[in-house]
Amino acid sequence: MISSTPVPARWPGVADGMLLLVAIIWGSSYAAAKQALLFYPVLGFIAIRFGLTFVLLLPQLRGAGRRAWRPGLPLGLLLLAIFLCEIYGVSLTRASNAAFLISLCVILTPLLEWLLLGQRPHPALCAAAGMSLLGVWLLTGGPQAGFNVGDGLMLLAALLRALFVCLTRRLTAARGVPALALTGVQSGVVALACLVLAAATGGLPALPREPQFWALSLYLVLFATLFAFYAQNLALARTSATRVSLLMGSEPLFGALIAGLWLGERLDPLGWAGGLLIVVATLWTLRLGSAAPAVEGRERMAAG
Repeated sequence: MISSTPVPARWPGVADGMLLLVAIIWGSSYAAAKQALLFYPVLGFIAIRFGLTFVLLLPQLRGAGRRAWRPGLPLGLLLLAIFLCEIYGVSLTRASNAAFLISLCVILTPLLEWLLLGQRPHPALCAAAGMSLLGVWLLTGGPQAGFNVGDGLMLLAALLRALFVCLTRRLTAARGVPALALTGVQSGVVALACLVLAAATGGLPALPREPQFWALSLYLVLFATLFAFYAQNLALARTSATRVSLLMGSEPLFGALIAGLWLGERLDPLGWAGGLLIVVATLWTLRLGSAAPAVEGRERMAAG
């Protein structure tokens, strides 16, 4: 597991609450990122966000934190791919679209868990996946399909996020990797890689001076990165990858609501119907996933 700290009896409820808060924060992150990109290019923005995170977490990389380097390096490269897709994607589509599309990782995670971890999903997952695909079609225009490059990047980010959740569990299980140290290594990899990519593609402009940019960046660092990834990494040590993804399944609704209030984005009725189908499929999958621990427990007892 990721942390050797004893698990309190109330942990399941605390974990659920933390992950729901992560859903709200990540729902707001699309609107925040879209605003920040008005002041600075994508690679520079990602480098600043994760560079600040790495600096704040440097003290965590001492002692037992050194165990985070081995799993953190490959996971950091995967996280880089996720955020390149997400940030470029959100710059090319609506923040509300981005929030709904990224939530497809909830459907994709059980499928990847089956392939990578051998945990067979519930048979009804196929129906939930079909419902999600219909929701994506409606969300992106339905008969007047308006699917664009930004939407495609968000779908790719959803697949990569599902892979990230599964690989995090696979690479850190029973290895005593501290969650904050793991987040620190991942952040350092992302920041350094973005600086290298920026240097190879012409460099970055001078740092922005607008207070709004730095306020948005600090919000994303402290809440959408530090707290969110700490909560996710910690929870992955104590529950299944599928449940972690499912408990954050309300993220798209918060994303759409915040995008409407903050950026003035409005979904038409067809878009809302598609978004709600995705959320219903997510909640249905959550219901299916909640039975998994009991089934796995019975299987282990039978095997014993």
